[in-house]
Amino acid sequence: MTPDLLQLSYSVADLCRQAGAFIREQVSSFDQSKIVTKGLHDLVSYVDKESEKMLVDGLQKLFPEAGFVTEEGTVANDDASVEYRWIIDPLDGTTNFIHGLPCFAVSVALARGNEPVLGVVYEVSRDECFRGAQGHGAFLNDQPIHVSSAAKMNDSLIATGLPFYKFDHIEAYLRILTEYMQNSRGIRRWGSAATDLAYVACGRFDSYFEFNINSYDVAAGILLVREAGGRVTQWLKDGDPVFSRETFATNGLLHDEMQAVMHRHWQEGYRS
Repeated sequence: MTPDLLQLSYSVADLCRQAGAFIREQVSSFDQSKIVTKGLHDLVSYVDKESEKMLVDGLQKLFPEAGFVTEEGTVANDDASVEYRWIIDPLDGTTNFIHGLPCFAVSVALARGNEPVLGVVYEVSRDECFRGAQGHGAFLNDQPIHVSSAAKMNDSLIATGLPFYKFDHIEAYLRILTEYMQNSRGIRRWGSAATDLAYVACGRFDSYFEFNINSYDVAAGILLVREAGGRVTQWLKDGDPVFSRETFATNGLLHDEMQAVMHRHWQEGYRS
């Protein structure tokens, strides 16, 4: 079955808003004692799990033929052989949420193979819903969006995610970070990769890069950036920015200049 991606994107956006409403309700009453540590500095809460269950239930009804890739593993259906898979992060920015910081998002993508064809990022705190479908453009609260027109890195604002548990290649990463800091308007670490990419799509950020990142953090945002006129690749080559655990997104105009910095400091084959 080939889904109507545009119509499906509206329904997915509604589901993300519903999950976001649940998350928003939990902000004031969140129980810190129910935080679970998945790994070093990697946290999860009952809010993540409950919102994921809500999303899975709704998405199964919308498109039952699709499989799932989920952060919290509430559904055992990660079958790479199926044509379509939902890729879900029910609460991207859990650490922000737990600490009461206002940047966290619901992220849902539909991928055909490894290629995202639909993406929704709902940033809960600002009630902003970013939506896109392949071939139909990208939107913020149903208004069309486009990447920025910054043509030089010196005129750009860059987003990234800093390593928080895997530090094998920290020196090379810091060399890249240093050169970007010295040749841009600044670097921001928002704490939500999905939001970072959505902000590239609407022109608030001019680029975003992160290493050791998961598919469910970036899949929806990658679709948004591409549909908004930007470019997304791996760090040193076109490759697969969804499942390779490295994502580099720009407005397109900055891509070559910024990628040249990566080539000076990063080695092909670095993996988490």
